[in-house]
Amino acid sequence: MAPPVSELLVHHDAIRANAAHFAAATDGRLMAVVKADAFGHGHEGIARVVLDAGASWLGVASAEEALALRAGGIDAPILSWLNAPDADFSAAVAADLDLAVPSPAVLSAVSRAAAQLGRRARVHLHIDLGMAREGCPREGWSALCELARELQSQGAVRVVGIMGHLSCAEVAGHPQSRLERQRFVNAVLAARRRRLSPNVVHLAATAATVTGDGAGFGLHRIGAGLFGIDPSGTSTALRPALSLVTRVVGSREVAAGTGVGYGLDHVAETRTNLALLPLGYADGLPRSASGRAAVLVRGRRRPLVGRFSMDMVVVDTGGERIRPGEPVTVFGPGDAGEPTVAEWAAWAGTIEHELVTRVGARVARVHRVDASAGGSLGRTA
Repeated sequence: MAPPVSELLVHHDAIRANAAHFAAATDGRLMAVVKADAFGHGHEGIARVVLDAGASWLGVASAEEALALRAGGIDAPILSWLNAPDADFSAAVAADLDLAVPSPAVLSAVSRAAAQLGRRARVHLHIDLGMAREGCPREGWSALCELARELQSQGAVRVVGIMGHLSCAEVAGHPQSRLERQRFVNAVLAARRRRLSPNVVHLAATAATVTGDGAGFGLHRIGAGLFGIDPSGTSTALRPALSLVTRVVGSREVAAGTGVGYGLDHVAETRTNLALLPLGYADGLPRSASGRAAVLVRGRRRPLVGRFSMDMVVVDTGGERIRPGEPVTVFGPGDAGEPTVAEWAAWAGTIEHELVTRVGARVARVHRVDASAGGSLGRTA
């Protein structure tokens, strides 16, 4: 069977180094966030890497993601924070998951599931500090704490945590962060006044941890930083953890005046060579980067020309005729001159997080222990 034409190389050494960096920076209070299939890197394998590197908790969005980790043999504490009131909380409680509760409706549903099982659910009260998305609105916080106290006294739940999220943490010292930190302190005090005694309070994600704006609380929820992405753009300690590589599937020489792709937006100014790559927006290359992006071919950056198609893009290789089968690096750490994910994000007008999570299923994932040695841990389609 022929090897896949395109591969996403997941560098475990980089992820391990990033996790160890944050474990040291937080005195071991690291919750490694492996939601969305570990930001597209493969959740189960990455979970083991970060736990081995010093993470003490795992965090995911949905209970389904957490249950998949449990089914894979992960027994570390796992927090899930984004579930509807009708989610399968029975399975979550039975699997000893921690559950964030943003509303009385969710808290009541978790409590009922725990009571039916004869168990006590572990919950983290989640407050909205200003983002108007998940979390309990501040005006409803007192009622949520009162209900939590009542249900805890009945033995259905145990409030083990309080959590929030900063809205502007990517900008160091932002006034909104100071305001939201104080709101969080007030929320914790309000909960304690109602005789709730959480073991952990957690506020900082990657950006707030890097800048220090989230310091002074318990766990640090690090997601993007594990994979070398710093939303604040201030860290030099993180290592990119992905490389997207492919192979040329066709090439041709074209005359000056030849148009390329839909709409013929690009027209060759001189005689040149074009190479065809079997990747497109269905594989995660953002169409908004058309006309700006480049790839690494034979050690040189070459521009992608014409509009990106669903399944293919075209590289202008100038005077070099590239043979089918030759390798091309779409993005990587940048050590060999290849474009980085950060550059691709700039070309597309988006963030790195979006790019690494959108690489399509047609691209095989190849897990490597040591990128420099090329050691492979295995391939998943």
